[in-house]
Amino acid sequence: MDSLTISVESPLADDLELLFQRHTADMHADTPPESIHMLPRTALVTPDITFLVGRLSGEPVAMGALKRLAPDHGELKSMHVLAEWRGRGLSRVMLNNLMGLAREQAISKVSLETGAQPGFVAARALYARAGFSECPAFPPYRPDPNSVFMTRML
Repeated sequence: MDSLTISVESPLADDLELLFQRHTADMHADTPPESIHMLPRTALVTPDITFLVGRLSGEPVAMGALKRLAPDHGELKSMHVLAEWRGRGLSRVMLNNLMGLAREQAISKVSLETGAQPGFVAARALYARAGFSECPAFPPYRPDPNSVFMTRML
C-alpha cells in the first residue's frame, strides 16, 4: 500500500465529493436528524477550522478537521475514512495529524462529539486508545442521548 499523505486542503475541492457523500450517509444511517452535528462543506471554510485530507496515490481516502473553540480548546470535526480503506490504520494516522496540528496551534485541550449508536463503536474505541475520555457536553452542544462527548488534554 502506498503511504498516506495528509495535507491542509479546501473542503470545497471537487475530488472530495465522494468523501462527503459517504460521511453524510454514515451520519444519517442510524442517527436521528436532530442529533447530527456534522458541518456542511461550506461551513468548514472558516479561519477557525483547519481541514486535512488524506490521500493514497493522489486519491482522497480520509478527511478530518480541527475547529478552534477557544484560544486553548479545539474540537475534532468531520473525521472520516472511506469504508474500503478502513482497518488499515488510516484513522489513527489522521487523528495523530490532527493532534499534532492542535499542538502547533497551542491548543491544550481537544474535544469531540461522536455518536452513541453501535455504528460509532470503532470511532469511540479509536479515540479512547488515543487518550480521550468521556466528558459532559461542551458548548455549543447540549446533552443528547445519541451523542458521546470526549476530551483529552495535550
